[in-house]
Amino acid sequence: MSSSYLPAADADFSAWARNFTARVAKHWEDWGLTQDEFETLVQKQWAWDAAFSAHAAAQAAAASARQAKDDAHREYETAIRSLVRRLQASTAVTDTQRQGMGITVRDHSPTPAGPPATRPVATLDTSQRLRHVIHFRDEGSPTSKARPAGVMGCEIWVKIGAEPADPSELSFLALDTSTPYTVDYPGSEAGENAHYVLRWVSTRGEKGPWSATVSATVGA
Repeated sequence: MSSSYLPAADADFSAWARNFTARVAKHWEDWGLTQDEFETLVQKQWAWDAAFSAHAAAQAAAASARQAKDDAHREYETAIRSLVRRLQASTAVTDTQRQGMGITVRDHSPTPAGPPATRPVATLDTSQRLRHVIHFRDEGSPTSKARPAGVMGCEIWVKIGAEPADPSELSFLALDTSTPYTVDYPGSEAGENAHYVLRWVSTRGEKGPWSATVSATVGA
């Protein structure tokens, strides 16, 4: 389907229509048009020019008004923030007054975060003889090495031999504050299976849930 010969954009349409009307003005009699038809066209051009000019002026005024509004907002906000910093630091202002003003009321006795709710996810690197390198991430942010908020570190527990059926069979290995953790085994344990289970520990000493068991053979 062919596109319209009339430009869609207002400015382009205005230029096209002016050219069209100017050419009709030269030849309307030759082309068999009536004077009424020609005068109607000219009147429509005048009406369009007036409306288009008013619209352009309104747009320019709106842009100017918006810039003035944005500038006033920025300056007003800067003044407010400066004053709020003073009021927050003042011992003469009560928390009730801060609440009434709608500014932040600081929590002077924060609620304890509670025990960790998520579990570590562990992976093992067994590429070196008699060594396991334990990498751990939080299940809630597996692409980050960061500990969850309020967590001091990761407890690592292990059992050598058969896979543990219960946490009571595990032996404490380490409390590590950053991943990874490296375990070196004596030659006497080469060929044994090592099973690791981990859990987060909060800064208040509270324990999180156990991770899934990850296992690997101690390479000879």
